Amino acid sequence: MTFLLYLLVGAIAGLLAGLFGIGGGMVIVPVLIFSFAAQGVSADVLTHMAVATSLTTIVFTSISSVREHHRNGAIDWPMVSNMALGIVVGTGVGVAFITSVPGPILQSIIGVFALLLSAKMFFAWEPSGSGVRPGRVGLVSAGGVIGFGSSWFGIGGGTFTVPYLTWMRFNMRQAVATSAACGIPIALTGAVSNMAAAWDNPLLPEWSTGFVYWPAVIGIALTSMPMAKVGARLAHRLNAGLLKKLFAVLLCVVGIRFLFF
Repeated sequence: MTFLLYLLVGAIAGLLAGLFGIGGGMVIVPVLIFSFAAQGVSADVLTHMAVATSLTTIVFTSISSVREHHRNGAIDWPMVSNMALGIVVGTGVGVAFITSVPGPILQSIIGVFALLLSAKMFFAWEPSGSGVRPGRVGLVSAGGVIGFGSSWFGIGGGTFTVPYLTWMRFNMRQAVATSAACGIPIALTGAVSNMAAAWDNPLLPEWSTGFVYWPAVIGIALTSMPMAKVGARLAHRLNAGLLKKLFAVLLCVVGIRFLFF
């Protein structure tokens, strides 16, 4: 039954990743937290496991959606390459910080983030934009901030990358596609760093490598990859405004749950 839940979560996360470029992590992390708690995993590690496992699944989701976006010629690869170094460093540093944060506090931080993201998506708050691209140093620095923040919430960076790109006046289609490509170095660095950070932790359940729990990775990846392609195709055809508002309501419920219950 638990594995079926992972399959369902993967399908939803993949669809969202393709549609919005958000990596699906804000669906994956809450469900994994509840799932690990139901399995009796220690409260000291279950939130870190959810974040790390989510990042690992995003490796597969991002690759799948990036292939579809690339086929449509929507990815700005020079932008991705300029931000990549900062993304890798920022993600690694973020994982190093997060491992010292107690699980319940991390859940509260994720709850606050979910509420803020919910408000942003529901009211369609987007930066007005300058239309000016920073130089290489500025892009590397921005990548560092994006990687650092993404490592704390188990997301592929789209929540930060898409607004940053729209601030530079990328159209939304290109912003989502380029954000998905930036999600690959975030997810890879986050996965490897989280494996190393808790390699010998005795509180982790069987089938874990560090904080990464492989049964969940496999189940989510199996359905997220094909559904990411579907989402990427729909992103080029649909007005996703209503879907964003519905997803915002879901995030609001998640945030309230983490903060108050």
